[in-house]
Amino acid sequence: MPFRIRVSSPTPVTGTPLEMGDADGIGRRVQLTSRYLTRDGAPWIPVMGEYHFSRDLPENWEVELRKMKSGGISVVAAYMIWILHEETRGEMRWDGPRDIRRFIQLAQDVGLEVMLRIGPWAHGEARNGGFPDWLQALPIRHRSNDPAYLDLTRRWYAGIEEQVRGLFHTAENPSGPIIGIQVDNELYDDGPHLAALRDIAEEVGMSASLWTATGWGGAELPHGRVLPVYAGYSDGFWEESDTGWPAFGVMHFTYSTVRDDLTVGADLREAPAVVHGGAALGADDPWPFATCELGGGMAIAYHRRPLVDPDDVTALALTKMGSGSAWQGYYMYHGGLHPIGARSTTQEAQATGYPNDMPSRDYDFSAPLGAAGTERPHFHALRRQHLMLDAFAAQIAPAAATIPEPVDGAPRWAVRSTGTSGFLFANNHQPAIAALEAIDGIRFGVQFDDRELTVPTRPVRIASGAHFVWPLRQRYGAIPALTVTAQPITQRTTEEGTVVIFAAVDGIEVELQLEGVRASDVSGAEVDIDDGVVIARPHAAPGLACEVHVGDTTLVFLDAAQGDAVWRGDIGGRDSVVIWQGSGWFDTTFRAVVDDRSREIAVFPPLEEAAPAELPREGTVFTRYEVPAASASRELDAADFPCAPVAPVRRGGSSNRLSAPRDADFADAAVVELAVHPDPHEGERSILELDWTGDVIRVLLGDRLIADQFWYGRALEIDLTPYAAELETTPLTLQAFAWSPVSPVYVDPRVRPDVREPELAIHSARVRSLRTVALA
Repeated sequence: MPFRIRVSSPTPVTGTPLEMGDADGIGRRVQLTSRYLTRDGAPWIPVMGEYHFSRDLPENWEVELRKMKSGGISVVAAYMIWILHEETRGEMRWDGPRDIRRFIQLAQDVGLEVMLRIGPWAHGEARNGGFPDWLQALPIRHRSNDPAYLDLTRRWYAGIEEQVRGLFHTAENPSGPIIGIQVDNELYDDGPHLAALRDIAEEVGMSASLWTATGWGGAELPHGRVLPVYAGYSDGFWEESDTGWPAFGVMHFTYSTVRDDLTVGADLREAPAVVHGGAALGADDPWPFATCELGGGMAIAYHRRPLVDPDDVTALALTKMGSGSAWQGYYMYHGGLHPIGARSTTQEAQATGYPNDMPSRDYDFSAPLGAAGTERPHFHALRRQHLMLDAFAAQIAPAAATIPEPVDGAPRWAVRSTGTSGFLFANNHQPAIAALEAIDGIRFGVQFDDRELTVPTRPVRIASGAHFVWPLRQRYGAIPALTVTAQPITQRTTEEGTVVIFAAVDGIEVELQLEGVRASDVSGAEVDIDDGVVIARPHAAPGLACEVHVGDTTLVFLDAAQGDAVWRGDIGGRDSVVIWQGSGWFDTTFRAVVDDRSREIAVFPPLEEAAPAELPREGTVFTRYEVPAASASRELDAADFPCAPVAPVRRGGSSNRLSAPRDADFADAAVVELAVHPDPHEGERSILELDWTGDVIRVLLGDRLIADQFWYGRALEIDLTPYAAELETTPLTLQAFAWSPVSPVYVDPRVRPDVREPELAIHSARVRSLRTVALA
């Protein structure tokens, strides 16, 4: 018997009581309904990614923003971290990596819109939460309506406004890229202060279609003045070192209308979270469910070092989507480095009264895009979801979530529906420490307003870790209603017809249920009729040749790996779909990052000029080409550490947690040198990948700390490009402490060393060269 739910037409959308949104008549207007956002009146699902411009180098911004855009991001979010701009009181700086105006203009050039998170307090694992030391030390009531604090905030906001003037999206400037502003962060108990912050921002000249504040932790928010935005993480560095998988994790892998997680940032609160006014859970809020911090990975603290897997990120994101999310926002989407200021390092630390010691430099976050620009597996898998949200927002955004009651042995699933059609979301993934088992014999029964649908018609096995979305009775080109056991990615319409790209689910047969078409209209599949519905199963296995044709509509079913390799963007002014199982990005073309072996790339429509060697066709849609190999990496000679010293064990901070080694401790660290000797012909960017085991490592060039890491099972990546000239004559110095066999630090059990003696080793040191081939 199938697992069943009944869906019905959702309640009509209404306006919201929020004081925001563009007036009618404004170009590219952004507005809110009670359930979703609109852009120029059409349903719109923003996909937002956090990238801290001040934690990267300006010379990297444009390419990294292009990668974000190519990953399906439509809005870039960025904290303004006050200490980085005014470390010394009265000396407000906007030069170099602080140049917010240049960053926003580049985002606009790339085609991204901007959400400014203006603080004053930002957190973001920054020193004092982003407050300069001089501000932190003042005898005022911080983060309150103390007039002295508000005066300083006004000066900070005015400084930001002066830099970004003319870049706000307004009636007079409809092309302005800044569409949203977030005030403060994680403020739980002072709604009037948040309202005052918005007032001050507007008084100094800031304008935004959307005003937001973080709603998690049962936050008290000013009625009507801000849109609550929420978080969801698969793990948290803020938990204790003896915590396994945190208890909050389950809610983020389970479909639910509950929006709030009371535990995010809870280690910085003096008392447990309290829900204010009963509305913070969000199920009945008359505004869209919006997120700003879906965990793109996780930061690493000294005492606790989570190992977040790519599927943890993609399953969590898909679960929020199926639960009704109208705005997918990731923190972090792009990792970075904590800058070292003139007076201090700028990371969160116990020395400044915080509970956690963070690395002095490392803020990679295991994000989809790493601090060195590396495109991680979840960058590609998330892109598959983002392309779907872009192509089918008009169908997904208005659809309301229906979530069945939990049943023993049932999968976790939900349907977003308009009453007669919808999308089925299923998630059978949790982090490895609490992995879900495979489930056999699964069919889903969905009762719509006019008929019941069972999908698939034959029971299937849902593997452990599987997570997917299937369309239910959706219109695609000439097909009035299609239900299929494959995930839609994107579609493109040409003069010849419509092409729709899907990704199959590993281990589940592709089955189509077509309503409103004749069996004779279908080719490329075995066809049956069941109660007037055409049931079709493709002749070919998922891949480029797996095509089903219905009239002038072509459905292409890729396998799961190819589904994660779909890109969409302009090549020479042509809207193009690319299948490339590697890194890359779009600018005026597609730039494929090449490596040590030749690879195949498939493009629709075909390339027009300067094409690489064409390969035989598979199917009628994509043209295949061979991209030649290029030398992309070299191994370095890495000496063994001469000894394996263990760092002193200390506790400190506001929660008495384990403390990182202090600067003076590194006089006793093990030390080796690593000569790099850059090759001037190596490529456009050179990344050092250091695979090592231990506790803490620092990498110095001369006397400058350029990188560090608390070991947690992943390689340390360092962008060597800015240091190329120095590295010709100066080796890197590595200072490290060993992993202790009795360490009380939390490291994921899958990688935690099982040793009897302290362990400190460099397993490999490799320089990876970034080279690209441009398609045309």
